[in-house]
Amino acid sequence: MKHRFRSRSFFALGKLLAILGPLLLIFYTFLYNPPCNEPSSDMLSPIVVKLSNSTETVNYPTNISHIKFVLVGCTKTWLTRRPYIEAWWRPNQTRGNIFMDSPPPKEFLPWPKTSPPFQLNTDATKLPVYPKLANPIEARIFRSVLDSFSLGDNQGVRWFVMADDDTVFFIDNLVQVLAKYDHTKQYYVGMHSESVISNFLFAFDMAYGGAGYALSYSLVEQLAPLMNDCLERYPFMHTSDHLTSSCLFDLGVALTLERGIHQIDLLGDISGMISAHPQVPIVTLHHFDNIDPIFPNRNRTEAVKHLMKAAEIDQSRLAQQTICYEKPMNWSVSVSWGYSVHIYESIIPRSILKKPLETFKPWKNGPPPLYMFNTRLLTNDPCHTPHVFFMEHIRKLQGNSVVLTTYRRKAPRRQQPCFVPGNYSANNILRVRVFSNATVRKEAGKIDCCNVLHMAGMNVMNIKLRNCRKGEVIA
Repeated sequence: MKHRFRSRSFFALGKLLAILGPLLLIFYTFLYNPPCNEPSSDMLSPIVVKLSNSTETVNYPTNISHIKFVLVGCTKTWLTRRPYIEAWWRPNQTRGNIFMDSPPPKEFLPWPKTSPPFQLNTDATKLPVYPKLANPIEARIFRSVLDSFSLGDNQGVRWFVMADDDTVFFIDNLVQVLAKYDHTKQYYVGMHSESVISNFLFAFDMAYGGAGYALSYSLVEQLAPLMNDCLERYPFMHTSDHLTSSCLFDLGVALTLERGIHQIDLLGDISGMISAHPQVPIVTLHHFDNIDPIFPNRNRTEAVKHLMKAAEIDQSRLAQQTICYEKPMNWSVSVSWGYSVHIYESIIPRSILKKPLETFKPWKNGPPPLYMFNTRLLTNDPCHTPHVFFMEHIRKLQGNSVVLTTYRRKAPRRQQPCFVPGNYSANNILRVRVFSNATVRKEAGKIDCCNVLHMAGMNVMNIKLRNCRKGEVIA
C-alpha cells in the first residue's frame, strides 16, 4: 500500500531537517563517544594532538625524525635476523622499537645500541576474544602499532612504519616516498605481494607487513583505539596484515601502492628481479632467509651489508636500471646501479630488457600467471643470455663529485658467442666500471641514459651515466 504525503507536510519536514541536520552533525562529531574502553577525555586528547601536529609540521618537509618504526620480531629468531636490521638502522637518527614476544634472555644483554630499542608487546592473551582467534599469535603482531602509539613518545611523528625483523629498509628512499603524501590526512601506504597466488589467498589490495607499510599519524590516531574491536569483528582472519587492511577498509581508507616496497614472495635467485627494478626508488626488501644470497660468494648477512655500501652513497640510483648500447660490437648493456651489469651480444630494445629475467621461482606453485609483473624466461640462446657482473666495490672520485662502481664477472657464461653477422663475443670483458654523478640525486621515475666507453681488445668496459637527450630512443 502506498502512503501519500501532503506537499505542505513534506516541505515542513524538509525544512525541519535542514535546520536540525547541521546541529546533529556537530553533536555527533564533538560529543559522541564510540564504543571503546577509553573515557571521553582520552578520546578528545588525540584530536588535540592531531591538530597541534598538523599545524606544527606542514611547513617543512618530512625527514627521518618524523618516522617511527614498529618492527616485530621474536627472541627465537633474533640472533639470525639482528644483522639485517643493524645493516640499515641508524642509531641516534632512526626512532622506534623492536617488539618481541618475550623478555630477552641473558645472552642478549646488554641490549646493543646498534639495534632498535627493545620493547615487550602487551599481553594479548587477556583479551576476551583471544580464545576465539583463528591464529592467536597474529594478535600480538597486529596490535604492535597500538603498543607503539601507546608508548606516548610520538612528538613530531608523522608516520608509523610497520615491518618484520628480516626487512631491510633504504631509509633515504623511504623518506622521499613518504614526503609525497600529506601526513595530516589518512594514508595507508604499502604494496601487495609479487606472487599472484599469495594475493589470491589473502587480498590484492592489502599491504604486506613483511615488505613494510606506512600509516600516517592521523590514521593511527583513529585506528589505535579501535584495534581490539577489529579483533572482535574478524576473529577468523589468519594474518595481521589481513586484519589491518580490513580494519582500515572499514574506516574508509584504501591502500596507496608504492612499487619500491618488496615482499619478495619468491624463492631462489632474485637477481633477475633486482637487475630490472622498476623506475621507482627501492624502499624495502624482505624474506632474506628464504632466498639465495643476493651476491655470489657471500652469505646472506654479508650480501646485505655489501648492498648497503652502495645504499650509503646514493640510494636514489640504487638498483635503478639504465640501458645503453655499444653499437660497433652490437652489444646491449643493462646497468642496475650498485648491484649488477648485464651484457648481451645483440641489440635488444629497452621494452624487452626492462622485464626481469626469471631467475627466481614462485613462492607457491599454482596456475599461471605466477607473478604480478611480466618476466623473461631464461634461454640457451647466446644472443639473449647475458654476461652477468656483480658489484665488487664502490668509491668516490674527483673531490667526491663522481661515484665509481666496479662490477666483476660472476663466472664464464659457458655458451658459444652469438653467431649473427656483425656481432662480437663479450667473453673477454672481466670487469665493468660505471661512473655516475655524486652531487645530484636521481629523480624518481626519470630514466637515465649512458655511454659505453669500451675499446676493442680491453677487458674492462667503462660506462658513464648521463641524462637522456630529448626524444632519445633506447633501442
